Amino acid sequence: MQLIAFDGGFEIRHDTQQLFLHKAGSPAFFVGCGIEKIEMYRGNFDIEDYLESRIALTHARIEGNRIALSTAPDQTALLTATLKIDGDDFKFTFETHDPRLNRFWLRLPAQKQEHVWGCGEQMSYFDLRGRHFPLWTSEPGVGRDKSTEITFKSDVTGKAGGDYYHTNYPQPTFISSRRYAAHIETTAYADFDFRHEHFHELQVWAVPDALEIRSGKTFLDLVSKLSERFGRQPKLPEWVYKGAILGLKGGETNTFTRLDNALNHGIKVSAVWSEDWCGLRQTSFGSRLFWDWSWQDHQARYPNLPQKIRELEARGIAFMAYATPHLCSDGALFPIAEEKGYLALDDSGKTALVDFGEFHCGIIDLTLPEAAQWYGDTVIRKNMLEMGIKGWMADFGEYLPTDNVRLANGVDAKLMHNAWPVLWAKCNADAVEAAGQTGEALYFMRAGYTGTQRYCPLLWAGDQSVDWSRHDGLVTVISGALSSGMLGNAYHHSDIGGYTSLFGNRRSKELFERWAEMAAFTPVMRTHESNRPGENFQFDHDAATLAHFARMTRIYCHLAPYLKQLSAEAADKGYPVQRAMLLHFEHDPETYANQEQYMYGPDLLVAPVHKPGVAEWTSYLPAGEDWVHVWSGRKITGGQRITLPAPIGQPPVFYRAHSRWAELFSELAAL
Repeated sequence: MQLIAFDGGFEIRHDTQQLFLHKAGSPAFFVGCGIEKIEMYRGNFDIEDYLESRIALTHARIEGNRIALSTAPDQTALLTATLKIDGDDFKFTFETHDPRLNRFWLRLPAQKQEHVWGCGEQMSYFDLRGRHFPLWTSEPGVGRDKSTEITFKSDVTGKAGGDYYHTNYPQPTFISSRRYAAHIETTAYADFDFRHEHFHELQVWAVPDALEIRSGKTFLDLVSKLSERFGRQPKLPEWVYKGAILGLKGGETNTFTRLDNALNHGIKVSAVWSEDWCGLRQTSFGSRLFWDWSWQDHQARYPNLPQKIRELEARGIAFMAYATPHLCSDGALFPIAEEKGYLALDDSGKTALVDFGEFHCGIIDLTLPEAAQWYGDTVIRKNMLEMGIKGWMADFGEYLPTDNVRLANGVDAKLMHNAWPVLWAKCNADAVEAAGQTGEALYFMRAGYTGTQRYCPLLWAGDQSVDWSRHDGLVTVISGALSSGMLGNAYHHSDIGGYTSLFGNRRSKELFERWAEMAAFTPVMRTHESNRPGENFQFDHDAATLAHFARMTRIYCHLAPYLKQLSAEAADKGYPVQRAMLLHFEHDPETYANQEQYMYGPDLLVAPVHKPGVAEWTSYLPAGEDWVHVWSGRKITGGQRITLPAPIGQPPVFYRAHSRWAELFSELAAL
């Protein structure tokens, strides 16, 4: 990196490439003032801004490594940027000289043909160029497409329709096809705008702590750098490789008889996941869990659970549960936490209660170390791990309200909201580490932000609709895995068949079977019954699907030696298991915007069928490689699109002809 100063401005170049430019006629820095309005309704947010001022800082005065930024040479600096160059990387740290400033804009040079990836887990678009992306953790919405009936109905009935940019896991970080990564260190609301031809404009509703730019020789280098910066996940637990995690609930008899039926039909099972391990309540949305994370106080549905867990363990099957950082007001743990002062307060000094859809909960104040430790010791260690539970869904990390909530650390909830998923992940990680089960207990989260990577061992894609829709169906899971993987999240998976079933939208047999095909080529296979189990197709609803799912679990288990290598690589280098094709085929521009296919490690290419009623599928095979079609054994030269039969049971999967794993891959067809 090289800083080049000139009268009133400067640029930063890496080798021959300009990565930063600030000059009077084209300033990179802007500051201002605004008044925001943020309202939450059940995890969905209405966000508005009244902009009072936007000031271009046109003049830069360089004094050593400090750059004073003002509106003119004779004016007092409004912002100081301290520059640190470290080999191929550089970093600005910012200091504002006017406490009233609460808006910040930064421009980075762009090129017309540039591609951009990242910004957390983006479900609609992998290549972000040409759009802007507000970065605020929230419910992603139902349908996520304002032109569809389901999104309209969700908006009208519950303000829950969402849009293309809504995500549980945003992050103010991206990778450019110009082989650099940019990260803004902030927890404030941000909006990254990639619509301009000549610059990217990054907006933050606060003066951020820093801008970090990292360069790399390859895209894999950049992913590795980012994973080192944000944290790497441990290897997957050994028990995961034994098969699918079956999401089963409905009480002890229903859960364990269905498990036996699955095993009798040849389904490979690594774990049983029972969300309702400590009770249910009925709402208009469907069956909801009773948010009081103590089996001891809610034994009716699973009266023999400790014994059942021991029996499962003897059979090599784990048991998994569910928890959130909230306690329902009508539960046994709520008054204990309230008396200890471990719940967040409202403006009047009373316990803040959040509406979760016909029931209310207190919020564990994760900014208070004693509260986080109490939750970890009581719920995670005592109520789950000590009973033998090996994992859980750590849900609802995005639900910190921004008004009428006062936290122990004194920081405005508007600044803590995006940080909340990280604190929730850390609470889980600390408890698991204290129990000596890091790398053995597996919890998975949908909510995230900068640093989640360090504490969360597994992402899940959230609550897709039980359909084929472009912005909320099966195909969105691929984009979510690829975008989050670019930022150092090694492991990603989804609810097989989707979750959200509303307004007559029901999961079909075909959707479940196609989703299961994809899941066999992901780090973790896991079923979910949906929010309305009785109205949606399940894996055991007919003999043909039982046989199909059993075969997909055999395929998953057959690939375990390969997946174990990828898990070791993730821990060592930070590479994701599911990878954008561009990470291995930088020379092929056709791979840069493709979000419907992925590399499963370096040697397998997966192109899931994500539309109904098709018997063949067109896939793109990257150039510079000979590929082998897994099911037919046909060898195909890369650099072309090819249409092949793709009946259910034969999703388009290809492997490198010269892979050292070729023998393992060639055996898939016979399973």
